[in-house]
Parts: sequence; structure tokens; C-alpha cells
Amino acid sequence: MIELQISGLGFDPKNMSPMVLLRDTADINFLPIWIGIFEAASIAMEMQGVKPPRPMTHDLLKTAIEKMGGIFQRILISEIRDGTFFANIEVEKDGKKLSFDARPSDAIALAVRTRMPIMVSEQVMMQAKLVNAEKDEEETRKFKDFINNMRPEDFTKFYGQGFGQG
Repeated sequence: MIELQISGLGFDPKNMSPMVLLRDTADINFLPIWIGIFEAASIAMEMQGVKPPRPMTHDLLKTAIEKMGGIFQRILISEIRDGTFFANIEVEKDGKKLSFDARPSDAIALAVRTRMPIMVSEQVMMQAKLVNAEKDEEETRKFKDFINNMRPEDFTKFYGQGFGQG
């Protein structure tokens, strides 16, 4: 599993559909998910600290689960089927793990309200990620520099004398 954070909300310039952009902690891989306008508004309002006069649907869900004794654990974006993302909201209640099928947009709107981690399966990330080419190029260069500048004595620092003998 890979932990993601919300990088931003915006509109797809091709069709002006709302989307949420998630990123990994290294800022190399990004996961764009197209969402509905109401879910985008719900996420944006919470991120900006705007409190509506009455609870929104995601606020209601949060309150209901908490009042029933549920403890939010995480959301998991688990698969892509026919171009559609699938997610689960994971809650613990009375020592039991409960998992609720959800649209990723609703799960993310709930995650920003509860501070739950947003996780994605490696398979989904490989299928749908965008790569920050500049950052990826920088990391690749650093790794190549590290490899090219290694000396045999560097191994003795970690493995002691006699590494490679035998």
C-alpha cells in the first residue's frame, strides 16, 4: 500500500470536469481521480475550513459513524474496473474491522474530515499514476551518482571486513 496526500483540486482542462490530484510523499507519483462537482465542493470546503450552516452529507456520515462507536482507520483506493476507481472506508468498531464500499470522491471527502490516511494499492498506482518527470529524473540522477561513486571500502562500513572474500 502507498500513502497519498491531496495535492490539489482542479478541473480537467479538456472537459472541465472536477478532479482531485493525489500525490505520494516523495512528490514523484500523482494519481488523478475525476470526481463530481458536489464532492469537489465538499472536499474544498473542508480543506479551506469553511463550515456550512447545516451538516453536509460527509459531515453526517462522519458524525453517525463516530456516535455509533466507530473509529476511522483509513481509506483504500483498491482497484480500477472499466476505468472506474473503487475505494473502501475502513472503520474499527468493538475490535472488529469494518469495510464500506465507497466512491473514492466520497471516501476522500470523509478522509479530509477525519484525518484518515488515504492509501492506494500498488496495482492501482501502476495503472493510473502520472509521474513528475522532473523529480523522477532528479532522483534517478542521485541514485546513479551514488552507484557510480561507490568504492569497495564503502561496503566494509556496513558489512565489516572480509566482504566479498571467499
